[in-house]
Amino acid sequence: MRKYLISIPLYLLAGAVIAAVSPEQAERLGKDLTPMGAERAGNADGTIPAWEGGITEAPEGYQPGDHHPDPFADDDILFTITAANYKDYADKLSAGHIALFEAYPDTYKMHIYPTRRSFSAPQAVYDATRRIATTAELAEGGNGVRNATVGVPFPIPASGVEVIWNHILRWRATSGERFYGQAAVTRNGKFTLVQFSDQISVPYATPGISPEELDNVIIFFKEKTVAPARLAGRVLLVHETLDQAKENRKAWVYNPGQRRVRRAPNVAFDNPRSGSDGLMTSDQYDMYNGSPQRYNWEMIGKREIFVPYNAYKVHSDQLKYEDYIDPLHVDPEQLRYELHRVWVIDSTLKDNMRHVYKRRTFYIDEDSWQILVVDIYDNRDQLWRVSEGHGINYYDVKNFWTTLELHYDLQSGRYLAFGLDNEAGMYNLSKTIPKEEFTTGALRRAGTR
Repeated sequence: MRKYLISIPLYLLAGAVIAAVSPEQAERLGKDLTPMGAERAGNADGTIPAWEGGITEAPEGYQPGDHHPDPFADDDILFTITAANYKDYADKLSAGHIALFEAYPDTYKMHIYPTRRSFSAPQAVYDATRRIATTAELAEGGNGVRNATVGVPFPIPASGVEVIWNHILRWRATSGERFYGQAAVTRNGKFTLVQFSDQISVPYATPGISPEELDNVIIFFKEKTVAPARLAGRVLLVHETLDQAKENRKAWVYNPGQRRVRRAPNVAFDNPRSGSDGLMTSDQYDMYNGSPQRYNWEMIGKREIFVPYNAYKVHSDQLKYEDYIDPLHVDPEQLRYELHRVWVIDSTLKDNMRHVYKRRTFYIDEDSWQILVVDIYDNRDQLWRVSEGHGINYYDVKNFWTTLELHYDLQSGRYLAFGLDNEAGMYNLSKTIPKEEFTTGALRRAGTR
């Protein structure tokens, strides 16, 4: 089944504040729609099941701080897509995945598993989503959100930019700390691991918080580069804003060589991510982040396609990075793909704006609002890069988030593996990080520790 909806480009929204859904529409949440706005029912042929609440408790034996055991480890592979048969499944593949089969016909494949709609969130997030569905609205030009906290602001979206804001504001945690690595992999499979530790605090997700109490900040984020030695000590601090029509993102960097804190206005859009060797832009972190102002956002509709999902196998602490970081692409034996319904959002660069990516097509999970796949085009309108977000339900806090991002460069044969955590301590998404840790003074202290 392929269902297309009305397309509303962002440029038609310029200068307007878009009203929230009606109370009658919002009544659908928790009924024929899930509490987050997805279609509760499965598809007609039964290959996508109904959503029945997702994962609501951790498997027996799990302890907080463990890598998350695979609750679907007994699932068998249904079938495998290869370069020999991918055309038989072309209607359920993104343009980027088709390009990967054509670029690497001897090695690239996708193992397709049973679809498990594992997403879940705390009841407070469901309640907030229902509450703000009738109050949330876009700021002028779609460059911000107003009258919303905690929940997904547009569970019944009317435009592409609303879907992107749902991704940006989706539930992850209220605060926590993480340890992970990234590898810029050469065409022959060589890489140097860059390691990070970060802390986050998400005022937007705080139960009971009001829009006024937010002070226009969605997330406080602090990231320290730990290794290798030539990069170690750099610390990035970001205050991400909710209404970017009112105030843009604020960012600072501590440079260990200069031992100074400086404002970092370029940590946004197509500025290269630190240590990525140019394979990832700043706005590709978390698959997409920051202001949507440089693009027109068109809602194409929904499709059923094969996407990375329930990536517990590649999340395992039984793997070493060299076990699956291979030349050209990650070892397909460690990856899991499933058939899911996704929102398809096409973004095209505005005439008066600059970005190295002229166009991006986003495939966004209807259950979690997590971006799962992105097809990325250069200024010649050629498919350039393909991004995948391999997510799991972190069932200790009940959220669905990536454990691994892969950013493939089709033109160079290289890729960036980001979020590597197999050999790192597990995330602690329950740890309370005080607001004082996200000041420029704390940034300076973090850089000198």
